[in-house]
Amino acid sequence: MSDPRPTLPELARFKQHFAERIVPLWQGPGWNADLALPYEALDAQHQPLPVQRYRAMACARQLYLFSSRIGQPGAAERAAALFRSLQKHFHDAEHGGWFYSIDAQGKPLDRRKDLYTHAFIVFACAHYWGKVRESLVESTLNAALDIIDQQFARDDGLYEASLAEDWADLGSGPLQNPQMHLAEAFLQVLAVRDDEHARQSLLQLCEALQAHFIEPEYGLMLEKPRGAVDNWFEPGHQFEWFYLLHTSPLLRDTPLHASIDRAFGYAEQYGVKDGAVLSMLGVDGQVLDATQRIWAQAEYLRALVLRAGGEAKLAGQLRALQARFLREAGWYECRDGEGSVSRHDMPSTTPYHLATCLEGLQRLS
Repeated sequence: MSDPRPTLPELARFKQHFAERIVPLWQGPGWNADLALPYEALDAQHQPLPVQRYRAMACARQLYLFSSRIGQPGAAERAAALFRSLQKHFHDAEHGGWFYSIDAQGKPLDRRKDLYTHAFIVFACAHYWGKVRESLVESTLNAALDIIDQQFARDDGLYEASLAEDWADLGSGPLQNPQMHLAEAFLQVLAVRDDEHARQSLLQLCEALQAHFIEPEYGLMLEKPRGAVDNWFEPGHQFEWFYLLHTSPLLRDTPLHASIDRAFGYAEQYGVKDGAVLSMLGVDGQVLDATQRIWAQAEYLRALVLRAGGEAKLAGQLRALQARFLREAGWYECRDGEGSVSRHDMPSTTPYHLATCLEGLQRLS
């Protein structure tokens, strides 16, 4: 019986569209050469939206994007520029860490320190260092890991979502999404070097998430700690967690992996409608937000590669991605519950999801 996987024409079209229609947006009209930063978003005509801010997280995601394509023309130079800009514009020389955002003139805007940003700085720097092996990149990576360990870590194995500029407690508590991207960051560190502290931190984090964030009946990963008022789950995050845990030999046999593996079918049953991944659901399966987002479609796609029986759905899901979200001039970010395009801008953060999706889909070949 022939293997249907390596020659999916839908995958070839997706790869070509990404390389020819999406990445060039951030080498041309999406690049502010004066600040050496990506604009936050482009409109449907490839014009930058009026600048209100630049986020360190967006800079880090683009650093990942171009370091992942470092052999392509101009990518190494762009990655180097993004790494310099991360330090130049966002690093807090007084208190350490990185500001959340700067304004249109390059001055600190939101000076808080958030885990989501710092996790992406670790993730991007680890990936970039794995490509270039430059000492300055590794020292930045180490500094970010130290800050997370010293400032964000809690006694229960979880991490604060947000802290003040001077690291004062803001009472944010832990939230799911920053913890997930921190796990992703630890995994990237371990992919490029032997790091026992990152390994232990990752295992402790997953143990704490199992204890505090997993809904016991279905194994769902909740967005806020169990018992929080008005809690919910996001199918896109279930699929993202499944991919991260299932691709890691370190995490594949953990209780957290068992929970997420168990939750997959429930998330798929209630959270995927006619091939579209819905945004937010209650634990009872009630749809709270039926918005369809391109990043969630991308996470579902790469999860299907690893899921038993998922291969049969891949071609159809790739066609759905192309039909609903990819357009000649780039992509559609969101559709509403009726399927109508609800966002016409293209954020600089989205190519990260498409790049990691394509990386996951390479497991097909």
